[in-house]
Amino acid sequence: MTQQGSTTTAPARAGAREWIALIVLTLAVTLLAVDGTVLALAVPALTEALSATSTQVLWIGDVYSLALAGLLVTMGNMADRIGRKRLLLIGAIGFGLSSALAAFALNAEMLILARAVLGISGATIMPSTLAIIRSTFLDARQRTRAIAIWSAGATAGAALGPLVGGALLENFWWGSVFLINIPVMLLVVGLGIPLLTESRNEARAPIDLVSALLSFATIVPIVYAIKTVVKDGLTLTVAIAAIVGIAAGVVFVRRQRRLTHPLIDVRLFGNPAFSGAVVANAVAIFALSGLLFFFSQYLQLVRGYSPLVAGLAELPATIASMLAAVAVGWVLGRLGRGRAIGIGLLVTALAMVLLALAEGLPNYIWLALALALASGALSISSAVSVDTIVTVVPRSRAGAASSISETAYELGIALGIAVLGSVLNAVYRGSVHVPDHLVTDDRAALTDSLAAANQALAERLPEVFAAAQEAFTTAMQITSVVAAVIIAAAGILALILIPNTKMQDADSAR
Repeated sequence: MTQQGSTTTAPARAGAREWIALIVLTLAVTLLAVDGTVLALAVPALTEALSATSTQVLWIGDVYSLALAGLLVTMGNMADRIGRKRLLLIGAIGFGLSSALAAFALNAEMLILARAVLGISGATIMPSTLAIIRSTFLDARQRTRAIAIWSAGATAGAALGPLVGGALLENFWWGSVFLINIPVMLLVVGLGIPLLTESRNEARAPIDLVSALLSFATIVPIVYAIKTVVKDGLTLTVAIAAIVGIAAGVVFVRRQRRLTHPLIDVRLFGNPAFSGAVVANAVAIFALSGLLFFFSQYLQLVRGYSPLVAGLAELPATIASMLAAVAVGWVLGRLGRGRAIGIGLLVTALAMVLLALAEGLPNYIWLALALALASGALSISSAVSVDTIVTVVPRSRAGAASSISETAYELGIALGIAVLGSVLNAVYRGSVHVPDHLVTDDRAALTDSLAAANQALAERLPEVFAAAQEAFTTAMQITSVVAAVIIAAAGILALILIPNTKMQDADSAR
């Protein structure tokens, strides 16, 4: 278009090759999300096979996301340096190998270690996916749709995890939930080599190892303190861990402000729309992931569903998230960013309250409706949040924005499982009735977790186990309400901080 002697060239539109490449990137992030939740259905089986305690089960669940969150920024910087496609493919190979290690773990400690290695491998994949999308789809409308598909892959993957796990556990041992990763990663590598285009930051800024260590030293101790304080109270160890984590965080932020090439550009948080979108997305995934990790246990151990039926029972969440990806553009064009994110989160909060009510009702249909509403609304909010994060900053800082977005997402998952899982365990232990006649071992199993109680008491003392099921249901309901309050707060924050820019406005602005 030519105006008064100046020429404006419209951004190049993506063709068939780019959209097929998006499928490869979405497949990779979907598998990472599946791996974050696929283990939930296997908890009863692995608890029995590996004699895992409730604390070990929590670590098995969230050490994967913890390693991802702790290393995403570092790996994002490394991708900028050596090439995003190259690092993604290296990570895919490592993910496949570490999946085999997890599948054949001999004890709980080995599985925790394997899950950590899986997280490290995943951290080399995730930063590249969104960065490649950002460099591949230059047209604003196409980029919004591509990010919506990518986001739906992440959300659907989290919801598909229980279904995949259920199908595998119905026929194979618990380790099979990891072996499924290997053929998928081979597909990502095989298609990624010819389809993905290489991109990197030509400046190739050096990676600050001190900042990388400080970021990890911030996340791990704080999560440990949160996990432990609910179980053991405010002990000296908890206090030391919290102080170390907070101190490392303060030093980290100060260091980022001084560095010419920081790991995290903290100045981006001066943009209210950016900071609001990051916080809204992280808090929402915090609440949802923490709840869904235990929802599969509820379906199996309280409702009595088999692993496959439990996975199918969560299928409405997967379908709703896929439908939401189609509706993102329509919602964004009519509501604008702030309202789309805020209203989406408020609807999700309402769905969480409905889920709490449905957990006490015998009819499955209410669970299905609540799950679908929560997943669909959250998928729209999440997609618009991610698109906002990479849109409201200058193009030259889009890579830094992507790293922050992904780190907040994975940290939200890790903290969600840690915090809400600890809340659920605390409520369960506080409400479960322990008969005086129980021997020490049975007493310990009953108060440890519902999975342990199922293993030790379900057949010998069914009336005691029935009381444990009731206590677990109460704990799930209270945790659902806590999650609803947190999500509602994030929704209100989004309405206040994020402007209501619509898609057509963003197009013209760019």
